[in-house]
Amino acid sequence: MLKKRDLQDSHVLFNLMVHPDVFPFVRQKANSIEEFMFMTKQTIEEEEQGTVISRTILDEWQNPIGTINLFDVQEGYGFLGTWIGQPYFGKGYNNPAKEAFFSELFYEKDIHTIFMRIRKTNFRSQKAAEKIPYVTLANEVRKDVYDQLNKDGDVYNLYQIEKDNYTMHQLRLQHQHQAHPLVCDGEEQLKEA
Repeated sequence: MLKKRDLQDSHVLFNLMVHPDVFPFVRQKANSIEEFMFMTKQTIEEEEQGTVISRTILDEWQNPIGTINLFDVQEGYGFLGTWIGQPYFGKGYNNPAKEAFFSELFYEKDIHTIFMRIRKTNFRSQKAAEKIPYVTLANEVRKDVYDQLNKDGDVYNLYQIEKDNYTMHQLRLQHQHQAHPLVCDGEEQLKEA
């Protein structure tokens, strides 16, 4: 579902990124394939320096369909940036990609808080964030970060995912599955159908 970023996926990802339903909401915009390749190379270098964690999202046939990133990594936190190509909207790739990425960040990397800044005009992303049970709106509880994001105008909502909330949610799911394995398996099969 996820793999480290590399240059070989650049053409496919660039073509998906420039779609008008995707491009306005991408943090790292590129106007040409050359610029996209340069930015990808920079992202790979920044990951080696520890300031970014970036993965390519894959479909079930290992085709690149988007990216998921943690930007501005410092002191155990960073800002999430995710985009999936328009042909893959609504096909169930977003949540599994986020689950895999969050698991890697919290249990393999030294991350304890993931922030999501979402434009107040990006209703699709706000709805997706609010569906995740361990995500909290942080406009008030992290007012310092919220004010910094909106210093030039009221543009973003701030959401956060704390490692503790994520872990508690995973434990609840595990407990539910152990207590009712047939019900949980049936629900999973229904979700996949």
